[in-house]
Amino acid sequence: MTATRALIVDDEPLLRERLRAHLARLWPELQLIDDARHGAEALELFEQHAPHIVFLDIHMPGLNGIEVARAMARRAQLVFVTAYEQYALQAFEQGAIDYLVKPIDPERLADTIGRLRERVALAHSGPDQLDAVLQRLAERLPGAGRRYLQWIKASLGNSVRLIPVDQVLYLRAEDKYTQVVWPEGEALIRKSIRELADELDPLHFVQTHRSVIVNLAAVSQVVRGLNETAEVHVRGRREVLPVSRNFLHHFRQM
Repeated sequence: MTATRALIVDDEPLLRERLRAHLARLWPELQLIDDARHGAEALELFEQHAPHIVFLDIHMPGLNGIEVARAMARRAQLVFVTAYEQYALQAFEQGAIDYLVKPIDPERLADTIGRLRERVALAHSGPDQLDAVLQRLAERLPGAGRRYLQWIKASLGNSVRLIPVDQVLYLRAEDKYTQVVWPEGEALIRKSIRELADELDPLHFVQTHRSVIVNLAAVSQVVRGLNETAEVHVRGRREVLPVSRNFLHHFRQM
């Protein structure tokens, strides 16, 4: 019987290593071929090895995961790996594609493996809705017609200040408010970190902690700590911002 082959595609080396380690433990008979670091390499390895399963990052330099998936044209089972849970569409659960959210939860991966075993055994390529799901995903990618927050309105005394989003250094939860910090000052707004995380462009702003969002352009350095945590230093500021283990993947390659 031919061994089931899988390809891992992700531009972050540590995440590739961790996924490979999880798969080796949870599905030891799975044959893992060479990893791919970007979309072009993924397609080259796909044509060379014809894997049955592809674990595919959505956000990659060059060809993104959606474009790679379309080029593979239903010739493999797809599992998208993403740092953004908003891509976990309902259609995934209906069987068109599966997904894993970074950092990968071994229990969630075990569920995915169970479904993949069944599909591979049946040589099942997925429902006809796959193309529609890929289109919906493409529409959600940054720059695909979506308008992200451009200004933040903050009350300062009797006036309202319009703060350009690209000038914001970071945002931090303060009780029922959120503190907005930019080079010219600070202000409190009545909008939660969760709401702001959905409204800000994820290519420029990342959540580092359940209470903090930082502008990547403002980061001067990231210092690793214990237990997969870190600290973010912001240009021109003395304060240090926390990075919890759930969000450390944003800074793996910095």
